[in-house]
Amino acid sequence: MPRSNPNRFDRLEQFAVDVILERRWGFRAGVFRLFLWVLSGLYRLAVRWRLWWFESRLGSVHALGCLVVSVGNLTVGGTGKTPVVELFARELTRRGRKVAVLSRGYKSQPSPLPQRLLDRFRPMDQRHPPRVVSDGRSLLLDSEMAGDEPFMLASNLKDVLVLVDKDRVKSGLHAIRKFGCDTLLLDDGLQFLRLKERLDIVLVDCESPFANRHLLPRGLLREPPEQLRRANIIFITKCDGRDLTELRAEMRRYNNHAEFVECAHKPLHLEEIFTHDVMPLSFLKDLRIGMISGIAKPESFEQGLRKLGVELIYSRRFADHHRFTENEIARMFERSKARGARAVITTEKDSVRFPRLGKRPLPVYFLRVEIEIIRGHDAFNRCLDQMCRYDAPAEGGFAAAKTPLDPALAPV
Repeated sequence: MPRSNPNRFDRLEQFAVDVILERRWGFRAGVFRLFLWVLSGLYRLAVRWRLWWFESRLGSVHALGCLVVSVGNLTVGGTGKTPVVELFARELTRRGRKVAVLSRGYKSQPSPLPQRLLDRFRPMDQRHPPRVVSDGRSLLLDSEMAGDEPFMLASNLKDVLVLVDKDRVKSGLHAIRKFGCDTLLLDDGLQFLRLKERLDIVLVDCESPFANRHLLPRGLLREPPEQLRRANIIFITKCDGRDLTELRAEMRRYNNHAEFVECAHKPLHLEEIFTHDVMPLSFLKDLRIGMISGIAKPESFEQGLRKLGVELIYSRRFADHHRFTENEIARMFERSKARGARAVITTEKDSVRFPRLGKRPLPVYFLRVEIEIIRGHDAFNRCLDQMCRYDAPAEGGFAAAKTPLDPALAPV
């Protein structure tokens, strides 16, 4: 497929995002917004039906006989799931768990259509195995085959498996049987309802907790806010010391049992994409930079760079998960250098989608960040302690109890 087609789709996606976030106005945007509002009503009915279907046990749900932890959110993108998944993977591995991260591999290279169709009708043990991005020792796939978040997790985590498949039941069973894993982390797993007996960690962005409160596609909500009730623990992300009393009170109306953990994305250092040279954050002080990104909320990243002291003289934004072309990078270099930039900065997630370049007029750095817990350390440690005491699921909830792994994965 020619590269121009994905670019047109990216522009359409960016237009839709601008309309949803009310960045665009006018007749065309208004008509499109009304159309999205109608679709949002239909989507709400579909979501309610799907939730009822699984809650009524009419849909097939499975217990894999090991610790299953889902990290997800109610909104589309931008809450910082990947660093939180990385945090839990590191801590659980450090405490002796054999961890596998299961991702659906959003915007990764899809499997051939005939293979996907045949797998729908094959028994679980005869389907094509999931893609193994990392076996805990080596990177086995690139970012295009794996998807940017799984590739980034695999690059940063040692002794942790990373698998990609839309069917997390299949990939979870593969991780258990082939690699002996006892802990499964579902990256973006809140809406995957086919795995029962799990702990749900739900992320809420304190800057935009429920977006514009409309469901997709009129808004950014995947599910209504009341579904926050499914959370066992709530991570409030991107905290900056502001008073969160009102937000906590609102979330308590939906969930009166979950503990809260407040956290922020803590910048660590800069790393040059191609040479891997590491620079301290002090390097950014008064540095004139160009910025390029393909993330859900570029404004948040740009604001963070300004707080670190940069002079942002040029910014180029693309749709979330955009795979940059050499021509786009060349234009970004040209415009940044013409305005006096001394470096180009991007996000770590974007860095894995950069094309390999020869001569570069400016160095290109990504900002390495990690999750820093600001408030709720005790709740976080209690959560980890509970996970590490866990042997296998007991009927009725998340609890430590011995039950055998069901090799047939019979639906329940």
